[in-house]
Amino acid sequence: MKKFSTIASILAVSLPLISTGALAADRQATTAQAQAVASKSKCDFLPEAPDKHVVVKGDTLWGISSMFLKNPWCWPVVWGMNQEDIKNPHWIYPGQIVYFDRVNGRLRLGNPGGVPTVKLNPHSRVEGLGANAIPAIPASVIEPFLSQPLILEDDDLATAPRIIATKEGRVNLGVNEQAYVRGELNGSTSFQVFRPGAPLRDPETKAVIAYESIYLGTVKLMREGNDDSDVHTFNVVKSKEEMAVGDRLMPIPPSPILNYVPHPPAEEVDARVVAIYGGVESAGQNQIVSINRGKNDGLNLGTVLTLYNYGKVIKDKTDANKAIKLPDEPIGDLFIFRTFSNVSYGLIMQVKDIVKVGDAARSPN
Repeated sequence: MKKFSTIASILAVSLPLISTGALAADRQATTAQAQAVASKSKCDFLPEAPDKHVVVKGDTLWGISSMFLKNPWCWPVVWGMNQEDIKNPHWIYPGQIVYFDRVNGRLRLGNPGGVPTVKLNPHSRVEGLGANAIPAIPASVIEPFLSQPLILEDDDLATAPRIIATKEGRVNLGVNEQAYVRGELNGSTSFQVFRPGAPLRDPETKAVIAYESIYLGTVKLMREGNDDSDVHTFNVVKSKEEMAVGDRLMPIPPSPILNYVPHPPAEEVDARVVAIYGGVESAGQNQIVSINRGKNDGLNLGTVLTLYNYGKVIKDKTDANKAIKLPDEPIGDLFIFRTFSNVSYGLIMQVKDIVKVGDAARSPN
């Protein structure tokens, strides 16, 4: 049988726009890590896995893989990804058929009415998904989190430019209104406006490790300060919430090209859930949490961790009320999609119980 490469898994979401060379290098590095680590992991198929699945609108690669695999994040192994695939990414579309090659332990892709002997033609566009292509994960859930300055670390607050006044003394600012700003712009002209939010505390040390901010909108520089006045004049371009004196500015980051190849971390990670987005105490599937580990701990885009309900400490009434910690119980997977120095955002995948602040997130077994 002809070997098929379908990298639908690499996939799926690309946002404009960085160089093709940088994109290829990132894909190769991420996929190489995925293959190296996942190949050592347990990537068994489910006993009741179907022989095939017809792709329909609304499917995701994670969801399709979960029909066949005990660990859906193992798809870089069972799709047979290779470096040629990485250079020429392919998409999976509704109507195509995923076949389970039981002999070789692989998933193959074919077209309706035939055996899986057709290799998908590459698409050169990088500004987004091909028409109707299915994503790797529910991308719409995380898109608002990809570029907004939601996590503030180190001296971000101390160095961020700030609104000091409004035209005609307005209390709140909306679209097309002016704001007066002080602070170093460092050559940037377009900024996001945010308001410092609640501190994020490490569940173990109780120390503040970052701040979660509230995104308010965007402003554009109209007139830069000079020797006579260091006050800059900005115009409000987009307003999600009203802006006011004291709100801070951060340069709009370049739109990232995203490569959702799932993989366990290269090193052992033992993290805790710091907060659930929205300020609630518990979360379920497709909700977003922050954890107390980040780039400094080896986490990157696509890292998959296992979520655990953190075991309570109880008194053993059979042993003089001795304090005993109950075992942590695995409940699902966490897909890391944005990392900061010491904090990361993750999307909860296929969870079978509620996730709470303080729960654990660790390297998959």
